[in-house]
This record gives sequence, C-alpha cells and structure tokens, in this order.
Amino acid sequence: MPEALLWAVAILLTVAAGWAWNSWRHRVANRRAGRPGTRPGRGGTGGRRPTAPKPRGTDRPSAKPRSRATPQPGEIWWADVPYADGSGSKVRPCLVLRADSRGADVLKITSQDKSNRDDHVRIPTRDWDPGAEHDSYLSLTEPIRLTSAAFADHAGRCDADLWRKIRSLRHLPTS
Repeated sequence: MPEALLWAVAILLTVAAGWAWNSWRHRVANRRAGRPGTRPGRGGTGGRRPTAPKPRGTDRPSAKPRSRATPQPGEIWWADVPYADGSGSKVRPCLVLRADSRGADVLKITSQDKSNRDDHVRIPTRDWDPGAEHDSYLSLTEPIRLTSAAFADHAGRCDADLWRKIRSLRHLPTS
C-alpha cells in the first residue's frame, strides 16, 4: 500500500508541476509579446480580452474590468456567454444586435473555421482584435440574451457592410 501512495503523490506532483510550467510559460510569452494584461487562449482571437491593470498600492485583487459604456447595436463586445448546454460559460467576443437597460441580444463570434457552414459568416477580426492571425466567424443561429453584467469590455464595431447584411436577415432581431 505505501508504494501505491508514493505513486499517487508522484502523479499529483507531476500534474501540479505541468500546470505551473504552462502558466509561467504563457505569462512570459505574453510579456514578451507586449501583452501584459492578456490571458492565453486558442484560435484567431487568442481567447484574449483586455484586462484592467491592478491598482497600485493595494494588495487586494482588482475587480473584474468593467466598461462604463452600454452595448449598442453593431458593436462587438467581450462578454461572458453561456454554453448552449448550460454547463458553464466562456468570455468570448459577440456582436450586439439590440440592447436595452437590462441587457442585449447577441450573436457569438468564434475563431474556429466555419467557412463550410451556411449558418456562419466570415467577420473581419483585425479591426477590433489586432492580435488576431485570421478572421473569425459569426454564428447566425438563434441570438442569445445576455444581462448587462455579462459584458466586460468593448472591442470595436462590426464591419459596416456585414452589419447591413445582418440587419436585413428577417430572423434576427435588430434595433
């Protein structure tokens, strides 16, 4: 039995060391790339969103960054968007279709290649995510309703031509 316990401890330490190494490696890579306030991620948007710097002179962690502006139709925002199956959520870019004081209806943006699908359209990314390596895809399926608290940071505006096309789609509610 003591041998099994030693193996369990060794495996646990290996997993912890791997996690620490990965975390350190991403922090160093972001610092070298000039992105001290970003989080590592995958895909064209990199899973990154701007973060507010920690206030000086305080030992408490800073609060979640909040923009004072209210999301407006045609804008792209980083928001905490729930998964379709309800198992959690993910901070991701989304396009605001319409908004009111309580929240907004949005479409999700993904960096995964969806060029072969009719329910997604290519969306130019570099205007609102300069670190993006390629364009992203906007899901044209059912909009998602988000509360005002879900919105973290304003990313930019949707391409004007694309916004006109989206507004002409009858199944999407736009202001």
